[in-house]
Amino acid sequence: MQGIASNRQEWGKFEESAAQPPLIVHVIHHLGVGGLENGLINLINHIPPERYRHAIVCLKGYSDFRRRIIRENVEIVALKKREGHDFSLYLNLFKTLRRLKPDIVHTRNLGTMEGQVIAAVAGARVRVHGEHGRDIFDLYGKNRKYNLLRKAIRPFVNHFIAVSRDMESWLVNTVGATPTRINQIYNGVDSLRFHPRNGIGSGAERFFEDLPEGFFTENTFVIGSVGRMADVKDYPSLIRAFLMLLKKVPYAREQFRLLIVGEGKSRRQCGDMLREAGAEALAWFPGERADIPELMRAMDLFVLPSLGEGISNTILEAMATGLPVVATRVGGNVELVKEGLTGMLVPPGAPAALTEAILQYHRNPERIVKHGKAARQQIEASFSMEAMTKGYLQVYDKALRI
Repeated sequence: MQGIASNRQEWGKFEESAAQPPLIVHVIHHLGVGGLENGLINLINHIPPERYRHAIVCLKGYSDFRRRIIRENVEIVALKKREGHDFSLYLNLFKTLRRLKPDIVHTRNLGTMEGQVIAAVAGARVRVHGEHGRDIFDLYGKNRKYNLLRKAIRPFVNHFIAVSRDMESWLVNTVGATPTRINQIYNGVDSLRFHPRNGIGSGAERFFEDLPEGFFTENTFVIGSVGRMADVKDYPSLIRAFLMLLKKVPYAREQFRLLIVGEGKSRRQCGDMLREAGAEALAWFPGERADIPELMRAMDLFVLPSLGEGISNTILEAMATGLPVVATRVGGNVELVKEGLTGMLVPPGAPAALTEAILQYHRNPERIVKHGKAARQQIEASFSMEAMTKGYLQVYDKALRI
């Protein structure tokens, strides 16, 4: 009798799945501005609705960033995790998964990996885990406690997704994941939304209603960056490099401008450093913005001073915008920035090296144009949204054996 009941239950699931596309529940820490979150929304927006349905479970909560989702009927659940060890979170996640009845549960990064165990207990058919990068507390993925946790949860994961070859290698060599259960998929970028501006220094591309007075001039050279102003991004090093430029180059205060788009706890520190140097008027920190493509088209050079990266969405967006990129030689940055072709790589935590790289571009405008064009071509050839979507669909389809 138990076997008959089980068969009936399985047949019921089959009938339900035949009536509508399979449901993927994406489990993340918080749905706000960030590279991981941006990649998730891009994926949801580009997967054909007849192929899969989606829901997002946020361990903490969500912001207005969710409005970038253009797909209809995407349920977003906030579990409102308390700080520290919140054991009620596991019960709430279990109840949510039992209610949603997902075909696939897709967790991302260490902070949600325990959700794999909950998903297995809740009866999720397929469990996928993605590694998108590491934070300041474990830049190189060598923390023994965290890796023991990853190894303990590893048997519950059916498939791993790594956003870079660096992360893929780490999953095999450190976490012990089976290579055949890993798919490496690069993030894609919307190359229609992010496109080069019409002509260097085009005034129309540099107009913003809230622009500080006198920020742009005819000869302005804008050093730009976009990202969370968190410790791992190391924006103080970019401030130090900018201040070195002001001391090193004659008439620098008439030419150089610094534009950093984003929020985070280092924003105040960066502002204080500029004020102490009397350079506050030469920088603009507009915070979180919805007009990032337009702001990128106002830049002449993109700089990312991170201490660690998975695959940087902002580097991809800058390349799609036709900007050369100066980035640190960490994580997936070396897979994106082609030295001497689309940009330059420098050691992390080295403001003097950042200064020198910026100066090389400032002194060679033709190199800016050449590297910017090559960067755009690289995006069109290897980092399209279509390629990313296809990669994820292959994983999901294979997992469900469709």
